[in-house]
Amino acid sequence: MSEKAKDRHPPRRKPPVPIGEVIAYFDRAYPDPKCGLGFSNPFELLVATVLSAQCTDKRVNLVTPGLFGKFPDPAAMAAADPARIEESVKTCGLYRAKAANISRLSRILVERFGGEVPANLDDLVTLPGVGRKTANVVLGDAFGIPGLTVDTHLGRVSRRLGLSDQSAADRVERDLMGLVPKKLWTRFSHQAISHGRAICLARKPACPDCGLLPCPAREG
Repeated sequence: MSEKAKDRHPPRRKPPVPIGEVIAYFDRAYPDPKCGLGFSNPFELLVATVLSAQCTDKRVNLVTPGLFGKFPDPAAMAAADPARIEESVKTCGLYRAKAANISRLSRILVERFGGEVPANLDDLVTLPGVGRKTANVVLGDAFGIPGLTVDTHLGRVSRRLGLSDQSAADRVERDLMGLVPKKLWTRFSHQAISHGRAICLARKPACPDCGLLPCPAREG
């Protein structure tokens, strides 16, 4: 690597909190981490995750039973009038865009994938409304394929613990991939998200209730 390249990509510093200690603490604090979205198959999880953008899991879980009661699979969803999908998801926020994406991705699943949700990231991210975060949720929780789900909580917790100094989700994901054992990616994601929701809050983290020391955010 050239000197200029080194300047553009400085080596990452060792995290102030060793990753082994973070994992051990998360295992004690969040021993049974689970996806917060209700689902019974990969298609339901895919749609629920699309709906969860800028919306709470609780709200999505109130909406999806009615939605899937009307349109239980990709074929039924693809054949539905988008206005009927809008009607079912209107309380989720950004509902017109989400309904359009759900309608389009359902058609693609039928036309390109035989009505099945693909179990690989490259195919998943070609679907409307599906980025790496959504794809990794589906891979990890529907197919058991490890994935790091970098949402606002995981990103914030990672930066505060010094596990990443990046703001872009894909770069945080890359940093974590080099620290967290692959087999733990899905579990670690759920645990860190739980920690971000319960303790490491955005505006006022509950540092006295956190068992991770030394924490750069706490020391600051």
